Amino acid sequence: MSENTKISLGTFVGIGMAMIATVRSVPTLAAASWQMFFYMAFAVIFFALPVSLMSGEFSAMLQDAGGPQLWVRTGLNPKWGFTTAWLLWVQIFPGMVMVASTLGPLLGNTVGNVALGQNHWFTLGCIIVIYWIITILNLKFDMVKFAGNFGVWFGVYIPFAVMIIMGVAAAIKTGIDAHSVLGTFSAHKLLPDVSTFKYVAAISFIFTGIETLGVYVPRMKDATHDFVRGVVFALVAMVVLNILNAFCVANVVPKGTTELTNITQPVLLFCKVLGWPTWIANVFSLLAAVGVFLQLSGWVTGPSQTMIQVAREGLVPSKWGFFKHNNIGVARNVILTQSTCITIFALMYAMPDINNVFLLLTNTTTLLYCVIYFLIAIAFIRLRYTKPDLARPYRVGKNGNGVAWVWTVFFIFGIFAIAIVTLATAGAMNAIIMAIITILLTVIPLIINSHKNDQWLKDAQAYEASQK
Repeated sequence: MSENTKISLGTFVGIGMAMIATVRSVPTLAAASWQMFFYMAFAVIFFALPVSLMSGEFSAMLQDAGGPQLWVRTGLNPKWGFTTAWLLWVQIFPGMVMVASTLGPLLGNTVGNVALGQNHWFTLGCIIVIYWIITILNLKFDMVKFAGNFGVWFGVYIPFAVMIIMGVAAAIKTGIDAHSVLGTFSAHKLLPDVSTFKYVAAISFIFTGIETLGVYVPRMKDATHDFVRGVVFALVAMVVLNILNAFCVANVVPKGTTELTNITQPVLLFCKVLGWPTWIANVFSLLAAVGVFLQLSGWVTGPSQTMIQVAREGLVPSKWGFFKHNNIGVARNVILTQSTCITIFALMYAMPDINNVFLLLTNTTTLLYCVIYFLIAIAFIRLRYTKPDLARPYRVGKNGNGVAWVWTVFFIFGIFAIAIVTLATAGAMNAIIMAIITILLTVIPLIINSHKNDQWLKDAQAYEASQK
């Protein structure tokens, strides 16, 4: 790979922030009120930190293209490696619809039309039209590198800074508002209760995707050292930015009125409290919309790279053409297929209850991720015993496997806790829908694997040979 396509540490952190750092997650965290501290601590200790450490060891040890699917394939077997690649890809079907659902409110607020932003039909139209625009751009340009180098400042860092400045100023002026989502403080409010369990998956979802950064290891200038540092920096920044922002938002939004997909809601309230002009909220909405746009761009090609890799290995039908890619490594058939599926999932916004659809999509995505993370955890600890002598430039625990076991147990506990709480609090119908989607999308790759034949690999190899 030429030097001009290599990614520096700064660019890598930018890509990471573009993919996982977004003001979109702030309203959901704020909705948990004082319990946001407990849920965030839980998400970091039993979810984000374990997978970050594991992905650091995996990525430094296995630097070939493939990311999580390579890790699971090496730690378990090709069948589960393929299943991981498949799930990493299909989780973006509901996941990207959930992320894109914030575009409607943001664009509505950009032009000063709050009612338009709250219209579910407008939200549906924004998701479909804008995602297809992003798809076309990704087929022509290296949007991932652009997002990391430039756009992330306008879409992530600046909106976060604006919210922090306005939120802190509003909190200083008003103090703790007893009528807000936050309400008055008491020690027992720090502990979780049933009323906020429904936000556990969404809060954990703040950190999902941090392990997918492993697909960019082959493009990094110094992957052995920079990957771990980049992931840790992104994780710490995520915790600080989200907690500070969510606290300020929870202190200004009236109790019972949180709009999970409308990040501009608290900014308008900040303007009212501070007596600042509302055009600030319009500009903020535009910048946040850019952030969502860039996050979607990063996710268009990231997970699809794993599908290109397994297609090259002859694990999917060659007639799908998933191994065919352009000069920037983007597979047209993969991208168009996922955009079509995302459009189908987007039709859920034909239902008027935007908050309910948002949580349904978030929770479904999280359940799919729970399956992926469980496979990663098992592969991680198993590889310690099946290939103990494999070079590990970065290692979880200097000696022995004790530390590795601790983080693996923490991780598996977190995965099951999130899955159980998510299903238990979703309501019977939503729980059934989420379970069916998760089971169906997990079984499909197993069926494909059972019908695998040698011709798929021969066709993929013939194509690769023709490109040289």
